[in-house]
Formats: sequence, C-alpha cells, structure tokens
Amino acid sequence: MGPPSAYNAGQEPELDTLGKNIMDRHPLAFLPFKRFRDPAPVVAVVSLAGIIGRLGSLQRGLNIAGVAPLLERAFAIKRLSAVALAINSPGGSPVQSALIAKRIRDLAIEHDVPVLAFCEDVAASGGYWLACAADEIHADANSIVGSIGVVSSGFGFTQMIEKLGIERRLHTAGERKAILDPFGPEREADVAHLKMIQTDMHDDFMAMVRERRGRRLKGDEDDLFSGAFWTGTRALDLGLVDGIGEMRATLRERFGDRVRIKRVEQRRSWFQRRFGVPGGRASADGGLWLDQALAAVEDRLIWNRFGL
Repeated sequence: MGPPSAYNAGQEPELDTLGKNIMDRHPLAFLPFKRFRDPAPVVAVVSLAGIIGRLGSLQRGLNIAGVAPLLERAFAIKRLSAVALAINSPGGSPVQSALIAKRIRDLAIEHDVPVLAFCEDVAASGGYWLACAADEIHADANSIVGSIGVVSSGFGFTQMIEKLGIERRLHTAGERKAILDPFGPEREADVAHLKMIQTDMHDDFMAMVRERRGRRLKGDEDDLFSGAFWTGTRALDLGLVDGIGEMRATLRERFGDRVRIKRVEQRRSWFQRRFGVPGGRASADGGLWLDQALAAVEDRLIWNRFGL
C-alpha cells in the first residue's frame, strides 16, 4: 500500500495497536523525539522547464529520456505526500509531451501519490499537456496557459534561390517523399496532408484535456480548443486550472508549515558543471555551432509566440 494521498493527509488509519500505528508512520517513531514520532510531510518537486523535444546537437529540450529518471527518483522518496511539477514550457514535440505525461500518470498510480502542477511563466501547448498529467493545476495570475492546438511552421525559399541563380536538384523514389520542400513551390495536396496529421494530433490533445479536466472545464470547446491562450486568472474561470497561487505558499497551506520540499534535479557531470555544455561535449566544428545557433533562433521564436 502506498503513502496516503494529499486528500486524506493527516488521517491516521485505524490499526489494532498503538505501537503498530506508530511504526507504520516511521521506523524510529518509538524514540522520544517529535521529528520521529510525527515526521513532517514531504513533497518532491520536479522542474519541467524549456522547449519539449530536441534543440540542436548540443542542447536537449525536455524529453522522456531525460525526464523519466527525475520522475522515478521523485516518486521513490519515502513517506511522500505529493509530487509537485514546476512547469515553464511553451510546448514543442507532441510525442514527447504525451510520453512524459503518461509516465507521470503511471508513476502516480503505481505509488498512489497525488500530483500538483504549478504553471510559472508559460504552460502552453505541450506545456499545458504536461500540466494536465497532474491531479490539480495551479498558476500565477499572470501565467500564460492553454494554447490547446497544433502548429507547424517553416520558410519558403523558391524566389530567393531563383534570384541567386541556384538550381535545385532533388530526386526521390515516391512522389510524396519530398512534400513541403522549402525550396519548391507549396502544393495544395501537401498542405492538405499536413493538416490531416495536425488534426490527428489535435484530437489526441483534446482527448487528453477532456479526460484529465472533465467537468471542471467551463468554457465553450470551440474556444477552449482553438489554440488560444489566456492568463492564469482567465484560465481559472475557464476551468483550465484549479487555483491561483505560488508553489511554496500553496504547499504550506495544503500540508502545513512543516512541509519538507525536496527538489529533484538533473545530475550533472564535472565537465557539464565546469563548462556548461549539455551532454559533456564540446566541438570546434563550425557546422555544430551553426546548428546550435539555428536551434536558439527556433527556441526564441517559440517563446515569442506568447509575448515572452
């Protein structure tokens, strides 16, 4: 049997003997010290910050490979009262969003521990997908929340290469192998195919929100699922979040002033700590740094969609 959930925290089970009751609370509860007889509740905090998915060769965004070990360590903490997710993400990969959210739910059910999400600057698109993995969602009044939709962006260079006198040479086996080629003219059939894929992803996103938020949703679905985003205050009115509040204050209100907040962070190698290079890699390869520069531009564009 897992630890008590946040909704019945503080209620002691009815057992045969007082001794057994005390021992179930803490193995050293028989000692004459209050911290052993009445241990403080523990809440593990996992930060989910940044773009979801891959960002260049040197930088990794949020993905299941990097997040899963943090989640497993958080849920493995003894006498855990809850897990809190500190979310600050404008979204990204729908696949990684779904995988991370599913792992959160699987661990919450396995350990019988409630999950609380706290939206910081942004919990939009995939960031809101992650928040929906929690049993409760809290936000700041000015947090950006929502954007329940799917977007795909790119550039077209057909006129540019024509002006530069560049000849595009592309050979495929399969007539649709190179759809949406940025160096070729946009075709209606290609756009229709992309929109079909986006519709499938959007349907999955909406199903996730409906499943997790249920009757708490108060707005019109055409508006809620339009891809629009709102402040935390408006999101509360729409049922996208459950409360307005900062993490530490909310946890102290829920679990008491003695609550122990344990942050579970990524373990970094000496090389990473010394040079700040994700993955412990460094290279003088100009192409690698160009890739990273382009990834930084893409990162900036995603955040800019929400005015940040």
